Amino acid sequence: MKYLSEYRDPMLVEDFLNEIHKITNQPWTLMEICGGQTHSLVKNGIPALLPDKITLVHGPGCPVCVTSIGIIDEAIFLAQQPDVILCSFGDMLRVPGSQKSLLEVKAQGADVRIMYSPLEAVKLAEENPNKQVVFFAVGFETTAPANALSVVLAAQSNLENYSILASHVLVPPAMEAILSDESNKIDAFLAAGHVCTIMGLDEYYPIAQKYQCPIVVTGFEPVDLLQGILMAVKQLENGEFKVENQYARSVMPQGNLIAQKTILQVFEVNDRVWRGIGNIPQSGYDVRNDFKKYNAREKFNIDIIPAEENKECISGDIMKGLKKPKQCPNFGTKCKPEHPLGAPMVSSEGACAAYYHYAQN
Repeated sequence: MKYLSEYRDPMLVEDFLNEIHKITNQPWTLMEICGGQTHSLVKNGIPALLPDKITLVHGPGCPVCVTSIGIIDEAIFLAQQPDVILCSFGDMLRVPGSQKSLLEVKAQGADVRIMYSPLEAVKLAEENPNKQVVFFAVGFETTAPANALSVVLAAQSNLENYSILASHVLVPPAMEAILSDESNKIDAFLAAGHVCTIMGLDEYYPIAQKYQCPIVVTGFEPVDLLQGILMAVKQLENGEFKVENQYARSVMPQGNLIAQKTILQVFEVNDRVWRGIGNIPQSGYDVRNDFKKYNAREKFNIDIIPAEENKECISGDIMKGLKKPKQCPNFGTKCKPEHPLGAPMVSSEGACAAYYHYAQN
């Protein structure tokens, strides 16, 4: 496959593995932030090929997994309102809220539609002036530009029947929350390449220095990940803690300045509750007052009391790197993709789903 085959080259994979084995002298725990990285690592069997002294744990880099029960309940509330079309990425439909999921309310008659882009939802609002169209705007910094752009376009067209339910979460504050936790055991991070393609590297330098923790930005193919692991282990073995960019073919140090400008035009940073983790200060985006007519929370006066999380789900410990999915007593038995206790078993980027599909044996 053009432009991908070289990043799946077995010879390069073997070379990087040999070098990792050669230089590893001490035990190290590395966390990959993104669920896309997790799936690639597990699918390709990379954890089993690494030295025994290297432990890979899986971070909170799946926005579907960390979207709080309260926000899922808000989306369900909106979907059940008269003359509302709720649009969402497909992963969100099966994520359990406090009582049910979006898929269940869709089966009960709610107009819930899967979209691949918020711009599709803007077009849907134009075509259905008698309906209120709400887009469930979930994601890390990666999806924020498109969601912000949908609001800008709706404002330019003076669409009165379009709004978004913002549920954006931000990576650097989550990394700080993990590193500052008294139970933290992370020695280095593999940072998410697609997030850094948008936001650049600047936010990571103070984290690396403050916590003396190497941060290596990687892509998502086997060669990307192994090269990133090698770069991180070299730093650890040498007592260094720098920010390095393995994914230079996509990530520029400054990021995408046009995308950042669009984000800041529509969104402001606020606190956000992360499912399984709790409140992380200044770790989310919400719609600015300048665009509050496109904020579904304002438009529909949503006031839902947050529900308690399922105590049988240990997703918080998994996403903080304290446990592996198979250490959950309900993994593969009471919790399966068809009937999940928590979001990491549902999402295409969830760590539990990765282990269920690729690492059962």
